[in-house]
Amino acid sequence: MDQPAPPLLMTSRPAWVYLLRDFLEMYRMIPAGGSATIRAHQRLVRERISGVLRANPSLRDSDAAHKPVTAHLQRALDQGRGTPMSRVIRSIDGLRDQLSWQYGYEKVPRGLDQKYAYTELVGPTGPVPSDQIILGLVLFAPGCIYPAHAHDGITESYICLSGAMSQNDQGVYVPGSMIFNPPGQMHRITVADLEPSLLAYAWIGPPEKLVSQKMVFSRKTRRPG
Repeated sequence: MDQPAPPLLMTSRPAWVYLLRDFLEMYRMIPAGGSATIRAHQRLVRERISGVLRANPSLRDSDAAHKPVTAHLQRALDQGRGTPMSRVIRSIDGLRDQLSWQYGYEKVPRGLDQKYAYTELVGPTGPVPSDQIILGLVLFAPGCIYPAHAHDGITESYICLSGAMSQNDQGVYVPGSMIFNPPGQMHRITVADLEPSLLAYAWIGPPEKLVSQKMVFSRKTRRPG
C-alpha cells in the first residue's frame, strides 16, 4: 500500500516564506503617524506573522482561480514596481499562478463582480493556515466603488501597494499608505478612474471571528459598483 505523501511544510516553498517576511517588514517600515493605537496594531500584526513563520505550518492545497478583475493584475503589479512597495510586489508576482481569487460572499453586489476580488494568503482558508491572523490581497479595477461595510469583531488594516484609492472620501492613499479600521467602523472604498489598485490587508481578531469573516453592508448604499 502506498504511503501518504508527507505534509508540505511552508519552508519547502521558500516563496511563501519570503512573502510573509515582506509583509512583516511592511508593518515595521510604515510609520504609525504618532498613533499609539495604530502602532500597537502594527506590532500585533508583526507578532502574529512571526508566530506563523516559527510554526512553519503545512501548506494547504488550493487551486488557482481567476475573476474578471484579475485581467488588471499585471498592470497593478507593473505599477507597483517603481514604488516603495516594490519588494512585496516582486514576492506576489512570484506566487501569482498559485493565488485563488474570490468574492467572499454568495451574492455579489451588482456590478462589483467585474471590478473586485480578493485572495487570502494566510488564514483559516488560505494556502498558509492560521487561526491567529488573516493576510491577503484585494484587487480593484479602475473606477471601482466598493460599498460601505464593516467587519464584526475584526481589526483591519490596508496597505496600498499600487494605484490610488480613497476611503470614505477622506483622503487619497497611494503606495506605502496604510489605512486602519477598528472593529465595526463603516468604510467605503473608491478607486482612481484610470488605474487599478492593489491592496494588502491584515485582519486581527478572535479565531471564531476570523473563521466566519462576515461583513455587514450599509443599507443606505444604493450604488454598490
